[in-house]
Amino acid sequence: MIDISQFSALQKKSKNSFAEQKKIMKKVMAGQTVLCLTCQQPLYLSTPKRGADSNNEKLGICCKKGCTDVQLDIN
Repeated sequence: MIDISQFSALQKKSKNSFAEQKKIMKKVMAGQTVLCLTCQQPLYLSTPKRGADSNNEKLGICCKKGCTDVQLDIN
């Protein structure tokens, strides 16, 4: 069973993680170079492409090795 202080700490960690991902997304979408924290490779934005294969493509921000993988719901 989780007590209130543990829940509060988890909630704070989750909020900080979301805020950090949001900052990274803004920088990458603005064309700034942001490096993956694990492999130090540049992050890039993968956007939807037109065509038959577009439904199987991952959409979001990631590095070439896949260490960072922020999935986005792009319509």
